[in-house]
Amino acid sequence: MLKGRNLIDPSDLSMEEIDEIMGLTREIVNNPKEFAHVCDGMLLGSLFYEPSTRTRLSFEAAMLRLGGKVVGFSEPGSSSVQKGESLNDTLRTVGAYTDIIVMRHPKEGAPKLGADLCPVPLINAGDGGHQHPTQTLTDLYTILESKGSLDNLVLGFCGDLQFGRTVHSLIKAMSRYKNVKFVLISPVELEVPEYIKTEILDKNEVEYIEVERLEDVIDTLDILYMTRVQKERFFNEVDYIRLKDSYILDLKKLEKAKKDLAILHPLPRVNEIKVEVDSDPRAKYFKQVKNGMFVRMALIAKLLGVK
Repeated sequence: MLKGRNLIDPSDLSMEEIDEIMGLTREIVNNPKEFAHVCDGMLLGSLFYEPSTRTRLSFEAAMLRLGGKVVGFSEPGSSSVQKGESLNDTLRTVGAYTDIIVMRHPKEGAPKLGADLCPVPLINAGDGGHQHPTQTLTDLYTILESKGSLDNLVLGFCGDLQFGRTVHSLIKAMSRYKNVKFVLISPVELEVPEYIKTEILDKNEVEYIEVERLEDVIDTLDILYMTRVQKERFFNEVDYIRLKDSYILDLKKLEKAKKDLAILHPLPRVNEIKVEVDSDPRAKYFKQVKNGMFVRMALIAKLLGVK
């Protein structure tokens, strides 16, 4: 049972629980009107300490489409955080008014620390460069719908693998499936953190390679997960400018790719995927955006125990 639980890290969910959420998501996609009132009279607290478009709006849209309502803030300057209120006090206060809380925070581990005192289910919507479990559920559903299975796949992650929390979360989740291989494509400065390699990939004996050129491996991939180089994670603007255009996907590069490749991106993009790619049937990132709302509808329903 997921009712009353927190979701802080992708590993908080068993594979069976992920299957449950995937199944309910599919039900919602096929019959959204059946779920239009399951959260009538309920409130979602939306606490975003960092800017967000897709995650924040998809959570709000999800709750509204379930019949519930939303309160909260989209930047901490409009709340008592500006006066020095602690995270724990904010969560306890908002938890007194709402039935469930979603929170994005710039500090890694903040949701995990806050969850102990939060009186209602807490969903991590991203903590620094650490984890982003609901984006992971969205990615899993998109891969499942595109490929029909989460087993026996070669996944390529391209771009900023050092600071990309969506990458870290998806590697963690996909490492649990059968015969999954990873191709990690990045400049040396933006490689996957060592703890991801040692604690997840090596520990679970998952096959992976690290390369610097997308062109050398694109023909081997079933999934290509593009990421932007995140300016907000850099301490040195010179390094950001040097690395920001490391990988740009265009139709020319896709000529060598498989015909059934699925291209994902957590968005926002800057210039790492050319607009010309949007019309290619292998581009799944805007489908991924819509899937995010349906997945979050399923997750909210499960954590509230309304379905």
